[in-house]
Amino acid sequence: MFKQIKPQYSVAWIEKMSEIPQSVWDDLAKPLKTPFLEWQWLNNIETSGSATPRTGWQPIHLTVWRDRQLIAAAPLYIKGHSYGEFVFDNQWANLSHRLGISYYPKLLGMTPFTPAEGYRFLIAPGEDEESITQLMVAAIDNFCVHHQLSGCNFLFVDPEWGEIMKSYGFNSWLHHSYIWSNQEFNSFDNYLSLFNANQRRNIKRERKAVEQASLSIKVMTGEEIPSHLFPLIYQFYSSTCEKFYWGSKYLTRQFFEQLYPHYSHRVVLVAAYTEKDDKHPVGMSFCLRKDDNLYGRYWGCFEEYDCLHFEACYYQPIAWSINEGIKRFDPGAGGRHKKRRGFPATPNYSLHRFYDPKMSQILKHYMPEINRMEQEEIDAINQDLPFSKREINFDV
Repeated sequence: MFKQIKPQYSVAWIEKMSEIPQSVWDDLAKPLKTPFLEWQWLNNIETSGSATPRTGWQPIHLTVWRDRQLIAAAPLYIKGHSYGEFVFDNQWANLSHRLGISYYPKLLGMTPFTPAEGYRFLIAPGEDEESITQLMVAAIDNFCVHHQLSGCNFLFVDPEWGEIMKSYGFNSWLHHSYIWSNQEFNSFDNYLSLFNANQRRNIKRERKAVEQASLSIKVMTGEEIPSHLFPLIYQFYSSTCEKFYWGSKYLTRQFFEQLYPHYSHRVVLVAAYTEKDDKHPVGMSFCLRKDDNLYGRYWGCFEEYDCLHFEACYYQPIAWSINEGIKRFDPGAGGRHKKRRGFPATPNYSLHRFYDPKMSQILKHYMPEINRMEQEEIDAINQDLPFSKREINFDV
């Protein structure tokens, strides 16, 4: 349903991505660095049953139109919990409970289950971005107040957009991811030269262990990927969730099956095969590429092989990235293994607004101190990386 705001603009709240033609949405999304705001990815999450009201992700996407032409949009979800967000706001939820304030439901802007930087409003090139942003923020505020939502949160935001949104009263919360940056490497050995001698030996030993297990590794992209591997991605993903991350299996089998063929052009698979079977991998990592950015998403194995995880999730994607001219590789959530293998702690940000005056005041008061402590943690992590002493540029 359209609501007229100004003579030239109309606002509509959309409950399904399928209500908007793919080409219309992608005119706004495809110029962005991130692949995770494109129609096919977001629609697949909904139609596969992964992000639905039943799973606690109620789509309610904000759109702005001029004469029935889509000129801006924001993927948004009403949440009754905080699962699948990867920004852990339990302390805010607990504080809200102690104050007798309902924390749920809340409004969330992010790509579900995707801790990768890049969320922002989608605004058509050539439009008055300031006026449209102001309109969208006002529409969100009105929606939240009308529906008694506790607040609005944008996660893993585009850093430039985040600076803009701070001027509209959103509080910026600092976090960190582990990101590999290409320092104009010309080979994997050139990349290894960053490390101190001890860690170079460790990495070579780990790669040798995979070779000694008589495993062959194959990197496949787009049309190179056989269709039968897409359902198999789910099995690997499901296996890892059951082994290590109980309660975190958010995506359905249908989600992975629907990636083929319409979104396979973005997919990069790293598959490990035994000598006996070169058709059915025993382990696999699943990545996405857009332009010069690579994103590691999921990993799994049916048999345990020493160091195969490191090879499939880090070393092979890095080697492939060097050959392909990838500038930035985000391997996904977590950091226990990543920081020892050349992934410095890298800032990312979320944005928050509470509508209760008490919660809003507390947020504004404590957030600067929280961010200061987080920056100290980032600095400490990066001072302890196993690099040689020559200067490393983490900001490529």
